Amino acid sequence: MAVKTIWPIDHTCGHHADRDLSDRPADRRAGFAEWLARQECTDCWRASKKGDEQDRAAWLKAKRAEEQAASEAWSEQYRMPPLEGTERAVAWGVRCRHRILTAAYTALVTEGETSEAEWEGIEESARAVTRAGWWIDQRSSQPDDLTELLQAATGADRPTENPYF
Repeated sequence: MAVKTIWPIDHTCGHHADRDLSDRPADRRAGFAEWLARQECTDCWRASKKGDEQDRAAWLKAKRAEEQAASEAWSEQYRMPPLEGTERAVAWGVRCRHRILTAAYTALVTEGETSEAEWEGIEESARAVTRAGWWIDQRSSQPDDLTELLQAATGADRPTENPYF
């Protein structure tokens, strides 16, 4: 006699389903059926996740707004120039610049051997890079690499007073 392929499952949510487990090896069907019985049915699981996605989206939106406000306040406090790019890129770039520069300050000055005077020079170089995309591209960089990355920034990443340049 063959091991059955259709298993009756009584889910924890109270729903019942006859589940075809023929895609599983015969010796693993019983254990999987037991596991399924300890879960909600697919419809209930999806319904519970739908609410989570909305909650997660609302949480993420609030978190980004909070980060944006903190980044903009930081930019104003340290006289960082506005970034150039699309509206979405500028908002993201401001957050990236804030994270990169604060992480670099911590790594280089607070925990490292860079003096405040040397940091001011690094900060001036950072002010010169106003393309939002540059900051976004550097978001995964190591804080210790900031000086080298700023030196590698091209003319396209820095503004010029000559509008025909």
